[in-house]
Amino acid sequence: MTARMFRFLIFPSFPRAVLLSALALAACSPALNWREVRPEGTRLSLLLPCKPDKAQKVVPLGGRPTSLSMLGCDADGATFAVAIADVDDPSQAASVLALWQDLALANMKAVPASRQPLPLKIPGASPGTPVTRLQAQGQRADGTAVSGQAAYFVQGSQLFQVVMYAPHLMPEAAETFFSSLKLE
Repeated sequence: MTARMFRFLIFPSFPRAVLLSALALAACSPALNWREVRPEGTRLSLLLPCKPDKAQKVVPLGGRPTSLSMLGCDADGATFAVAIADVDDPSQAASVLALWQDLALANMKAVPASRQPLPLKIPGASPGTPVTRLQAQGQRADGTAVSGQAAYFVQGSQLFQVVMYAPHLMPEAAETFFSSLKLE
């Protein structure tokens, strides 16, 4: 995983093909070797289907430079990632999180009619800022189709974006991935 992953998640004008792979298979595939991961400096634990790469960068988010940490990997034709931004001020969390979600959807050229909210509960997430999970269809930089699912939530001043991108929906892998999210 490289700095390009940051650009894919936040900035719509950068190439995305680096992060998206070929045909996806079922979640029970041997290519998905699920393991528990705990991003440093957070109370989050989740399952990733491959050994994650780590990256950190300062990005403009919510009108100010923000440190963004990321763990992610590619497995079975899909990209799985979690990004964490600390906005220092919990009162800014909801507005910055909404902006982040809009940027990610624009980045994948999400078709508005394809945007579908999905249920997700994460105990320990900050009350007052809803936990959001959605699914959308969009396009890669080369114009080929991409399916994405993302979850957005807050704990204190930390914002979380958890994403899965694949050429086709992978319901079993998505369920394993998103249902593993826990704030301890």
